[in-house]
Amino acid sequence: QVQLVESGGDVVQSGGSLTLSCVASGITLRVYTMGWYRQAPGKQRELVARVTSTRNKEYGDFVKGRFTIFRDNAKNLVQLEMNRLEPEDTAAYFCNAFQFDQNYWGQGTQVTVSS
Repeated sequence: QVQLVESGGDVVQSGGSLTLSCVASGITLRVYTMGWYRQAPGKQRELVARVTSTRNKEYGDFVKGRFTIFRDNAKNLVQLEMNRLEPEDTAAYFCNAFQFDQNYWGQGTQVTVSS
């Protein structure tokens, strides 16, 4: 059974930082593209960041250098370091593992940024 378990969501003030973690089980993480997506109330889910199995990284346009995605294949772990958080970053953040026709999601972790 595949599980992606996120943690690290919290309430922070504008300008603050958070690191989100996602631990995967039931898959060999190193062959997957791992990503973080977010969804705010009333909005569509959008890409925050993703890193391929060859460590190529892609970020959403809104990131503007504030976030960094890391993967540790030995620990089956992917993390998202978020700095200079803004109220607009308030959303549920979801971990994703993707490979060919396999697409897995975590349950999400809430990030709330107060102004």
